[in-house]
Amino acid sequence: MEYSVLSDVVLVKLLQTGDEEAFQAIYRKYWHPLFVVARKKLYSQENAEELIQDLFVDLWERRETIQIDELKKYLYGAVKYKILNHIKALLIRQKYENFKIADLSESDYQTENLLAYEDLNKALEVGIAHLPDKTRQIFRLNRLENHSVRQISLLLRIPERTVEYHIMQSLRTLRFHLKEYVGAV
Repeated sequence: MEYSVLSDVVLVKLLQTGDEEAFQAIYRKYWHPLFVVARKKLYSQENAEELIQDLFVDLWERRETIQIDELKKYLYGAVKYKILNHIKALLIRQKYENFKIADLSESDYQTENLLAYEDLNKALEVGIAHLPDKTRQIFRLNRLENHSVRQISLLLRIPERTVEYHIMQSLRTLRFHLKEYVGAV
């Protein structure tokens, strides 16, 4: 069967049955246009690539339960929300960094912020400790040592999709462990 000539409706139905070739056809058809949108908004090729990869990993993982009326609208909407979430995460990280380097002039204020910072660090370490070994290793390489998905894939000799999966799992676990802190930032 030639998947590239199938309509989006048919491809979605095949995707929902777990048809990997249908998924690949969707990926080939939409990856580049979605990437262009993400790159324009994020001003970063690497961040755009990672965001689009995450979108397709999510699509594959949720293929059996996902409800899609129009594939193109769904994918562009998903990119929009992923971009917004990415920007929100950057703002939170930026606030956290500003918090770390802020010049704390008043001693009471300084003590309070220092305690809050220590609590946040402890919560982060506890969250990281709860990650499975491979997920923890990949998280540290990606988020703490700033290695790209491709670099980690080559370093650990595992597929990029596996790296992306572990990053996604680590972020979900850490969001749970840090939910009281993220709301406060």
